[in-house]
Amino acid sequence: MNRSFPWAGTVMIWIMRFALVVLVAIAVLLIVVIQPVFFVEPGESEGVVSARRLEEHVRKLAIDFLPRDAAHPDQLDRVAGYIEDHFRSMGGRVSIQPYEVDGCSYRNVTVRFGRETSDRIVVGAHYDAAGEWPGADDNASGVAGLLELGRILGGSPPEMTVELVAYTLEEPPHFRSDRMGSAVHARQLRSRGVDVRLMICLEMIGYFSDETESQILPLSLLAPFYPSAGNFIAVIGNMGGGGDVRRVKRTMMRATALPVHSFCAPPKLVYGIDLSDHLNYWREGFPAVMITDTAFFRNRAYHTKDDTPARLDYERMAFVVEALAVVVRELALEERS
Repeated sequence: MNRSFPWAGTVMIWIMRFALVVLVAIAVLLIVVIQPVFFVEPGESEGVVSARRLEEHVRKLAIDFLPRDAAHPDQLDRVAGYIEDHFRSMGGRVSIQPYEVDGCSYRNVTVRFGRETSDRIVVGAHYDAAGEWPGADDNASGVAGLLELGRILGGSPPEMTVELVAYTLEEPPHFRSDRMGSAVHARQLRSRGVDVRLMICLEMIGYFSDETESQILPLSLLAPFYPSAGNFIAVIGNMGGGGDVRRVKRTMMRATALPVHSFCAPPKLVYGIDLSDHLNYWREGFPAVMITDTAFFRNRAYHTKDDTPARLDYERMAFVVEALAVVVRELALEERS
């Protein structure tokens, strides 16, 4: 055979080299997308976050303040007042960011904790809902988590400025526009020259399922690397944010027994990566990640009448918020050092 095809051995060597390069490239791509964290022992809850309070906040927003969409600005104003009252009770520095859209007034509500520093950590969640639906998971859950986080930070202020922001107008018809509350806030930070260490977006953090095949993935090729049950919380980032995603993920893993997974990808290539308020911080050049139960990839009640408070798991939601509080504190200490 070698006498008949003297080039066969060379061809085989090149084929093997090419196959090796392809395998290495796939392995690197998987590492970049999955952002694995090794040798971390899962933590245990310290019980500092109240599942009962989380449920009370969710029920208030999803039932008492229904509807809370752009078509009902008076109702959104009531929600903003509810959030402002709770922020003020925490001892932080509260401010209102009003703006107008189509002749109607809307407002973001912010509170800052810790000593005033030139840089800050931002944690935000939108309080409006899609249409006239309850929006318990989307996104009363995120707002409830924000309020509980504020209660913790108010009791023990961090070592740098941490700003919590409740946004308006995240949902359609204003999504992806400059009228989103988070777009208004991010632009203001950029115009003032504020250095954002990290923005953390809370987008749907309350729905979990232990049933197999309850979790959908944006790319089916990734199925071997993620659970088929929607029983975990996810940290989502873009391709440039792998370091922040790993840092947040590692800290959350140490702080809770709840499984934590991560996903990084270019938003233009993978649908779902940028579908919340962190998008506007990316647009302004700030680092940002999203903490989520993966929304419609898991919760079939997304943007329907069935997204009600009764469907949420407040115990596991409390684990998420408790781990988030640890993340914020550790990030603040990193900045101090």
